[in-house]
Amino acid sequence: MNIWFLLAGSASALTMLIHCILGGREIARPLLAATDIHAVAKYTNYYCWHLVSLTLAAMAGSFFWAAFHPDGIELAVLATFLSTAFCVWNLGLVTWKKQRFSQMPQWALFLAITALALPGFWG
Repeated sequence: MNIWFLLAGSASALTMLIHCILGGREIARPLLAATDIHAVAKYTNYYCWHLVSLTLAAMAGSFFWAAFHPDGIELAVLATFLSTAFCVWNLGLVTWKKQRFSQMPQWALFLAITALALPGFWG
């Protein structure tokens, strides 16, 4: 068993729960309640919200599979790439749009996933 991929999978699953529960309350619910957004834009954003939920679940499953099946290393490569790319994009967006890092803290969750996953490729 690869403990690092197990930890990265657990961090991905926790991130998915945070996304669905806290983010649902703070982001998705107000989005759906907004009356000043065109329906197509509103529901496209809501659709993308759920794409993130599914991606986080797939990342968790990929890391869990790789943790118990060494021949599934490609799944860990993909999940690590996604967590790294999401972290970098979030940091870039915060910087580009002059936001506070505390207002868009998703980068920290993806950084933790990446940091937990990387040692798994050597352990």
